Amino acid sequence: MSERTLKIILPIGILLVGALIAVVMIKSRAPVKTRPSSEYAPLVRVVETQPGTHQLVVRTHGTVTPRTESSLVSEVSGQVVDIAPSFASGGFFEKGDVLLKIDPRDYELAVITARGQVAQARVRLETEEAQARVAREEWKELGNGENSPLATRELQVQEARAALAAAEAALERAQRNLKRTRIRAPFAGRVREKNVDVGQYVLPGIPVATIYAVDFAEVRLPIPDAELAFLDLPVDYHNSSSSSAGPQVRLYADFAGERRMWQGQIVRVEGEIDPVSRMVHAVAQIDDPYGRDHSDKQQPLAVGLFVEAEIIGREVDNAVLLPRNALRANNTVLVVDDNDRLRFRSVDVLRIDRESVIIGSGLDRGERVCISNLQAVTDGMKVRTSGVSGTPTKEADEVGDET
Repeated sequence: MSERTLKIILPIGILLVGALIAVVMIKSRAPVKTRPSSEYAPLVRVVETQPGTHQLVVRTHGTVTPRTESSLVSEVSGQVVDIAPSFASGGFFEKGDVLLKIDPRDYELAVITARGQVAQARVRLETEEAQARVAREEWKELGNGENSPLATRELQVQEARAALAAAEAALERAQRNLKRTRIRAPFAGRVREKNVDVGQYVLPGIPVATIYAVDFAEVRLPIPDAELAFLDLPVDYHNSSSSSAGPQVRLYADFAGERRMWQGQIVRVEGEIDPVSRMVHAVAQIDDPYGRDHSDKQQPLAVGLFVEAEIIGREVDNAVLLPRNALRANNTVLVVDDNDRLRFRSVDVLRIDRESVIIGSGLDRGERVCISNLQAVTDGMKVRTSGVSGTPTKEADEVGDET
């Protein structure tokens, strides 16, 4: 066999042998066993609905301000000669305490001068009255008809009485000015800002300090218009002045390294809606913010402190409280039916909070609501459930939210 013929026959032989081997392998293979397809059911956490009575709470924030704040002014002029130790920024004082003393010497001299003028006016009045009695007796002895007020010195007596009244008024004014050299606190409070010190000269009407009372503190709380329906606010004419008409308020703030809480009450609602934020502002009042009337040590609610507020609102019956992540778009929730399939359900949402949501209607007692974060959901999708009655099981915590 020639070399050329071998080159032609050998490849054909190899192909035929390969084809034969392939046919034998196909004929001898085992039959393929098919398994029925199974539906994938993700594991989800559910809570069981328990309708009941729930308290609505409106959360807001604000800054603590004093209820009463005044500019303390001097009513007389003079040099400041003494100040109280409490007359400093942040100092506390009681009602009637002397905060500031002005040099009283000129006013003491004015009192002495006024007393002398009163004494002179009194002597003059007694003299005129004595002369008037003599004049009336002489007029009667003469019997010259009807007496004249000028002849009987009645006009002189009236003038002397008026002069005495003016002298006594001047004495009272001098004594009041002398008292005004001691500037006293009009209420129990605290100094916000001090404007004068020893040696300075003050004039009438010039503020010497800014002070505020410590009997009450106030917090101005903005409330969205949509949440006014949750509160019983004193907005009508008759209840606007009643201290017991407003709801209770809990105030929270981080102070001195700890989370602290104070109790207050809504006492009034401002008369106008904010044109920028479109919110209504309610004013909460806190009694004795510095613990002045308490024997125990109460953490002070300092002016200027930023606080978070919880206003206690109305109670709603037959409502369902769910975790915040149970609510889906368009006010819907996912309910797991008796066949462990997801069903979309529209609900009436009363209140949405940071961690929870209150459902007014749309859910019956004992229904299971899905609280897992499923990215792809279809109505009727098969699921496995865990964590009934709002208590996720250990299995669900370990598995997590499957999609």
